[in-house]
Amino acid sequence: MKTIRFTVPGNPVGKQRPRFDSRSRRTYTPEKTVDYENLVALMAGGSARGDMLQGPISMEIRVYFPIPKSTSKKRRKELAEEKVWHTKKPDLDNVIKAISDGSSGIAFRNDSQISRITAVKYYSEDPRVEVKMEEMGEGEDSEEEESEALSGHQGSTEKHQGREN
Repeated sequence: MKTIRFTVPGNPVGKQRPRFDSRSRRTYTPEKTVDYENLVALMAGGSARGDMLQGPISMEIRVYFPIPKSTSKKRRKELAEEKVWHTKKPDLDNVIKAISDGSSGIAFRNDSQISRITAVKYYSEDPRVEVKMEEMGEGEDSEEEESEALSGHQGSTEKHQGREN
């Protein structure tokens, strides 16, 4: 089964809502969203090399936001070690949508193929989005395997419990 991995450099951007131009009476996608989706397309295209994923696919997305400049050294270390979740805007679902829309037609035919998504938001000295997409195959995971996969992610959540951002 095929796998496509790529990194989108720079500050992650969430998909913004369409805007309405009252003069032309048309909706349009904000420039910031268009630019980011074009960057995603460029990175995905470089990795996919024209070979699209087929059938159901899974996506793993790790979103890294910049550490605020005013952060103390102690706090900066915690943030860089992924001990603190990023809980500020943009919302994770909007970043996922920007990644999937930017990849659609390049890494896969249509975002309706996405059957599983795992995504997290962290801080980093190197802001970026790391993306892994792979074909799943029909009926690849049994219900038991899916449950085990999800419970494995709970362990990573437990290491973050009780910590605020």
